[in-house]
Amino acid sequence: MEMNDAQGSTLPCGRDIETVWERPSPRGGDESDGHDPGCEYCAAARESLAVLREVTGELAAEEIHPPAGVTARIMSAVRAERGRHHMLLLPSTEPGEVRVSEQAVAAVLRSAADSVDGVRARHCRITATETDGAVRVELTIAVGYRGFHSEAVEDVRERVRAAASARVGVSLVHVDLTVEDLYDAQHHRDEASGL
Repeated sequence: MEMNDAQGSTLPCGRDIETVWERPSPRGGDESDGHDPGCEYCAAARESLAVLREVTGELAAEEIHPPAGVTARIMSAVRAERGRHHMLLLPSTEPGEVRVSEQAVAAVLRSAADSVDGVRARHCRITATETDGAVRVELTIAVGYRGFHSEAVEDVRERVRAAASARVGVSLVHVDLTVEDLYDAQHHRDEASGL
């Protein structure tokens, strides 16, 4: 890339501002070009350039320390972005494609599972099928061991299917639910209410 010469950098006396920058003192350089060393325009430019030199020198010498936690925030953003690369093609009646991240769909489906009393969603894996807008879901859940009933698993399945259809616009061809853990639902409610 070629740099262009600076435009409009000539002082009213005809001297180039870069020449004044290179010679910070009227006596510090070669005046063989016949220019008056006491030129008022050059003196004013030197004065402004001296302030600029001082300020840039201070800024260059200043040690800069990033705010606390900046690295953690950057890494969090990188990790969040990493999960958005797997996109699902949604069915659409409009021209063009509509895509949504698998991560976003998984969040919606986990929220639907969490809405069933005594159930907490853990991990949700979305797998696209050959049919546009149809997916397979593998969902692991934890259930409260006090008051848990087997119908809760079917409630999860129904709510996940409904959320996929109504909130995302995909149909589920298969929902694989795995109960992987038990938890004390009463203890969880007490903590949430501050008891």
